[in-house]
Amino acid sequence: MDNIMASLLASMSPQMLVQIGVNFMIIFLVVPVHEYAHAWAAVKLGDDTPRYQGRLSLNPLRHIDPIGAVCLLFGGFGWGRPVQINPLNFRQYRKGSMLCAAAGPLSNLIMGTGGMIIYKFISAAYAVNESDALYWLAFILHYFVLVNLGLAVFNLIPIPPLDGSKIVAYFAGEKWNRFIYQYQQVISIAFLVLIVSRALDTPLGYLQYGAYFLIDKLTFFVDIIARAIF
Repeated sequence: MDNIMASLLASMSPQMLVQIGVNFMIIFLVVPVHEYAHAWAAVKLGDDTPRYQGRLSLNPLRHIDPIGAVCLLFGGFGWGRPVQINPLNFRQYRKGSMLCAAAGPLSNLIMGTGGMIIYKFISAAYAVNESDALYWLAFILHYFVLVNLGLAVFNLIPIPPLDGSKIVAYFAGEKWNRFIYQYQQVISIAFLVLIVSRALDTPLGYLQYGAYFLIDKLTFFVDIIARAIF
């Protein structure tokens, strides 16, 4: 068994191994933080349902959906266990639902920004010392940033059950909300078809790299500090 595993690993390129490692990072870090952010926001806004269900935790096992994890690991697309909330416990029903939904994508933007800052320091160090360790660390961090920004962009799509639908519902009129509620099943099926057919890859890719460009420009000060250090 060990020989088979060793042969399998030897047959993989470094890029493939890093990709697998990144997928595990998404499953055990990025997705759990996203779901924890929903739980944390709900509790802070007055709903203790996530606390009672054990979701107010950074333990990945509390947030991993087995099927979603397998799909993510082997298919590149997956999901975590949705955090259940009771909006009736919020002091302001609609506003609380919106803020709770926004917490997930916001956590990805924060992680993406933090990853970008570290990535810039590592890249500056690599420019001075071109070691393999620094190269792969920069490669992983770059992917980490893209993944978080991609998840933020994806979850902000205003289609149920994604977070963006709850955010838009707060600002949109009742006519829009009734339309979404009436045709929610049809819209969700059509959206799933678009995902499986990868028809959304290009537009989402543009939005992802647009977010990357924006975060890169907002962290311009890191470039100055990194150049001064290295």
